[in-house]
Amino acid sequence: MGRPLKSSSTSSSDRAVVIFSSIVLSLFTLGLVASIWNLPTPKTYRPPGLLSFHKSINLGVSGIDEHLGVSDIAGVDGDDDDIHNSANDLDDELKLLHEEGMTIRDLGNNFGNSNLQAHKRYAHSLIPQAKWPISIRDEDGDFEDVVHPGHRAKNHADVIMAVPKMWIDDPVSIHQNKLMTRELAMKIGSCTVPDASGNFARGDSCPLDERTIYVAIASYRDYQCRDTVTSIFQRAKHPDRIRVGVIDQIMDGEDIHCDAPREPCSDNPEQILCKFKNQLDILQVDPLLAVGPVFARHLGHRLYRGEYYYMQSDAHVTYANNWDVDIISQQEATKNEMAVLSTYLSNVEGALDEKGDSIKKGRPLMCDTGFEEGQHNTHLRHGTQPEGAPSITGMPQLHPFWSAGFSFSRGHFVVNVPYDFYQPLIFQGEEISIAVRGFSIGYDFYAPEKSVCFHHYAEGKNSENVAKREKVPKFYDHNRVYAGAGIRSMSRMLAIIHMSPEMDPSKWDHTDEEKYGIGNVEFRSPEHFYEVFGIDVKNKSNEGHLCDFVETGEMHKLFTQYLRADGMGLDYSKIVYKFTDPRPGETDDDETDDAEE
Repeated sequence: MGRPLKSSSTSSSDRAVVIFSSIVLSLFTLGLVASIWNLPTPKTYRPPGLLSFHKSINLGVSGIDEHLGVSDIAGVDGDDDDIHNSANDLDDELKLLHEEGMTIRDLGNNFGNSNLQAHKRYAHSLIPQAKWPISIRDEDGDFEDVVHPGHRAKNHADVIMAVPKMWIDDPVSIHQNKLMTRELAMKIGSCTVPDASGNFARGDSCPLDERTIYVAIASYRDYQCRDTVTSIFQRAKHPDRIRVGVIDQIMDGEDIHCDAPREPCSDNPEQILCKFKNQLDILQVDPLLAVGPVFARHLGHRLYRGEYYYMQSDAHVTYANNWDVDIISQQEATKNEMAVLSTYLSNVEGALDEKGDSIKKGRPLMCDTGFEEGQHNTHLRHGTQPEGAPSITGMPQLHPFWSAGFSFSRGHFVVNVPYDFYQPLIFQGEEISIAVRGFSIGYDFYAPEKSVCFHHYAEGKNSENVAKREKVPKFYDHNRVYAGAGIRSMSRMLAIIHMSPEMDPSKWDHTDEEKYGIGNVEFRSPEHFYEVFGIDVKNKSNEGHLCDFVETGEMHKLFTQYLRADGMGLDYSKIVYKFTDPRPGETDDDETDDAEE
């Protein structure tokens, strides 16, 4: 027998109670949200606004008085509409996942066909619409708050910095813990001219001369930074497709701003820094908050906005004429979408003629490395690299390692291998970390066949330049504030790249380990990298004379034949190789020299 129906009067009464309860609950919720929203905010380190000429985001100092004795500066309130819109956008993106009954992280570990399709659609949906021109100046007021990593590592009271958001915040959602597809790779990278439908992300159909380049520079109180930026724009064949982002760690009143021309633009508007000021984004940081190149370059990655190519350069570098056309031509000659061109730079002395053309015939390779102790750990440090005429011509030459002083790649390298935010005070070890992480996600490293820029070292015949370079302040001048933070950072870095298998997992910081960690491409684990190149992480030793294998072109010829048909990197499942020292017991006179960075 079925349940008796309720009378209409009872039903109406119940509905009224439900409606009334819903209204009360809604009002209570709104009141609670409003109360939370208006709670006092912590001391912040925020950009007070745009500077008049610099058109830079100036990160003034605030909230660090108890550590550094610096006064507070008032913060800037966020935009309610932006927050609500972001929440709505996130809801829309997550609907697909909920329909599939998955979380974002579930996707990376679930290989069912329907889930793969959902994951693929989700990854595509995360890629912002490409734009050109573009600048972080358009995002002022839409930054995000982060806790300064140096103070965090020291367990100081939180020092909050307002910084640009990452163009794509979650690299795992893009590379999906497997080899990125070419279709997805083509979605990343802007063109200066859109297609007929207004789309700036045209993939490889974008003509070479219309492909955009983002150049990231981390500068610490460097008087040559503005000369480097001037050189980048002045000597490019197509400067209109270039955007430069500088992390300018300077002391106001003492240091030269990286975007400051030698004369006022009103007096001489034809100066390079005046003509291209709208393509130059400066993120100014007080030098008291500088905690090494990894943190500064992480901020530089935050300025990336979907350009086709990404280039990283030191702040004291001079470029050769037509460098942009030259380096793109070399990149494309690899026919490898996952190629990263990177090397230590040659000294500028004797490298350029009076017109700015390169007359340098050789270039360094990245192959000389060895273990050293530092920051209570043992890590790989690259030494002086061999420099000479290329043994492979017509294209860049494959080598095993990566250099922070110069790197050129497709823009998705920034998306997939972002600098680790939680590694303050790391200097030695930065390069092997990026190399192993990049390798595990599918990237391959090459030395350019010819250099397109040259480094101003504190050495050489120009005694005046040497004297000036030696006087440039160093970020570790105020290490007393962050003493010991580098030990924690080094432990994290080594653990992430599996270089310290003996380390207790409870002894290092696992924060955002997936975001700043290794990939899961088949036959590209850190262990496989170490095995191929003769690195013993257990005994902290490596096979000698690796450069014999690299310099001769043997590595290049043996490995590049296994480039995947779609150009998405070398297939290491087919590379059966384990390097061993061809000259055991022998030493080279120059192997103990240290590289100057």
